[in-house]
Amino acid sequence: MEVIRQKVGPSSADESSEDFRVRQLRARDMLRGDLEGQALEQYVEERVLTTTLDKAVSWARSNALFPATFGLACCAIEMMSIVAARVDVARFGFEAFRASPRQADLLILSGRVSIKMAPIVRRIYDQMLEPKWAIAMGACSSSMGVFNNYAIVPADKFMPVDVHVPGCPPRPEALMHGILKLRKMIQEDPDIGWRDGYHARGTEEIAEGAGEADNPTAVNVFLPGDTAGA
Repeated sequence: MEVIRQKVGPSSADESSEDFRVRQLRARDMLRGDLEGQALEQYVEERVLTTTLDKAVSWARSNALFPATFGLACCAIEMMSIVAARVDVARFGFEAFRASPRQADLLILSGRVSIKMAPIVRRIYDQMLEPKWAIAMGACSSSMGVFNNYAIVPADKFMPVDVHVPGCPPRPEALMHGILKLRKMIQEDPDIGWRDGYHARGTEEIAEGAGEADNPTAVNVFLPGDTAGA
């Protein structure tokens, strides 16, 4: 076996500055219209990215979400932590929490929702900008969690929810994972479902009339549309 060592990049500051100078001169020639033929085609191939308007808009939206400054219970403490240096949600453009729903397009339901609070939460959601998204953070807003009684209602019973983040409470990293999942959904690149990933199809407990034969609805406790404990 023969080992051949090859230089990957500039080995000194002089070579790096010289390469930068060459790129500057090529950019100047392109703006002047001096690049022609193969040189112009190579320059365009290296620097121009073609896409559709819908994909460009979705990419811009997915990297500039404005969450509402809205907390319900103990999960709100974990939600506050995502803007700190450990998780640093600013890397993806989600750090601009807005105090007004008219300036926000992402609602994070961080805590339990009571029946009396549900209309207020829905009103805040209705006042948000379009397009808008919602994340049910924690077990309480997703499935009522440990407070599984008549006073608590899951979020998807009175408003559309795009992503559920499990946990009681979920760590800031879990919420960050849910935000990145939402980011992929906005970019129209949904991940494979966990049932397909683990080959878990065919093991659900199905209720009669819950869904179509090719895409059944899994029911473990109660029928869709019912509220446990109510």
